Amino acid sequence: MDMIDRYLNAVAAQLPQDERADIVAELRDLILSRFEAKEEELGRPLTEDEQEAILREIGHPLVVAARYRKGPDSLVGPQLFPYWLFGVKAGLLVLLAVQAIGLFIHLISGTDDAGQAISHAFHGFFSSGLTLIGVATVAAAIFEQYDIRPKWMTQWRVRDLGAFGLSDPATWGAKVGPMEPLKAPPAPWARPRATKAWPGGEYLFSFIAVGMFSLWWVGVLHFPGLMHVQLLGEDATVTPAPIWSTLFVPILVYALIQMSVDLNSLFRPYAVRLRALARIPIAIAGLWLTYVIFQAGHWFTLTHDGETARIAGDWVMLDFDSLRTLGRLGDGARDLVGVASTLSVVMVWVLAFSAISLACSVVFNLWRLARG
Repeated sequence: MDMIDRYLNAVAAQLPQDERADIVAELRDLILSRFEAKEEELGRPLTEDEQEAILREIGHPLVVAARYRKGPDSLVGPQLFPYWLFGVKAGLLVLLAVQAIGLFIHLISGTDDAGQAISHAFHGFFSSGLTLIGVATVAAAIFEQYDIRPKWMTQWRVRDLGAFGLSDPATWGAKVGPMEPLKAPPAPWARPRATKAWPGGEYLFSFIAVGMFSLWWVGVLHFPGLMHVQLLGEDATVTPAPIWSTLFVPILVYALIQMSVDLNSLFRPYAVRLRALARIPIAIAGLWLTYVIFQAGHWFTLTHDGETARIAGDWVMLDFDSLRTLGRLGDGARDLVGVASTLSVVMVWVLAFSAISLACSVVFNLWRLARG
């Protein structure tokens, strides 16, 4: 088998069988004509190196075969690449926020190995990031192969473009707003006008935080050390009480509705009354969930060396004397019962502040609904 046959066989292996013979014949004629022209120019037969140089000019077999292949010639074409890039950037920023919050939770849980926690956070970010990039590329390749173009790519509206700035962290909290007509430069003594901040930015953190919670709630995300408490250098396991299983679906639905409102607020930050109308029942539902959780009285159980202690409480613990005792905890409070008592007080006050915050949200959104 000579050089031309080896080259054409490599090309033919990448071509559809029904078109292989015609394309190979066309390429053979092209190669032979190039060889003959070069031989006529040199006045002698070509050497193997000279023949190979001409074949390299024609192109690698994979590249030449791609010229005859039907359909897209890239995983992410030039039309889809901007969407792919935005999705990857935004997704990586969300993963970074999730890992940062998880690292913070792990560090404040009392672990003695902060270096290992940071290492796990970096490993989680890079592994999740690679998975995200892979999934985004596969999705874009499917869109490219079957020429799929969703409506949000072809029938977009200018008023819905605000959230696309979220892929650039430099614009978070940046002063942006509706573009104004070009005007003459102000006088040197004139006071600069304050620009209006994009109102949708305040809902970004809420969307990320609630989304992270939802993924953790259904078991997709895992935070090392979250369900463990340090007792004099040893771990005590934290077991949820039955109330959390009872409220699993209501809490998940509550979080998903909250995310949908936040997402709508990102794209429609000026829909004040609509957002207030949605947040009022959400806050009322949150008050109901808080009340049911508080009334359960038992929230978690600590287990260590076969011993157990309950994290539980009631309205009696809502006094400032219980808070003052938290600042006078000695080494004895690091045993199982002491830690459970401390966390019980903290849990009671967290639920109380949550109820107050939700009640204020109802009042505030009623005011917004009226004022607009």
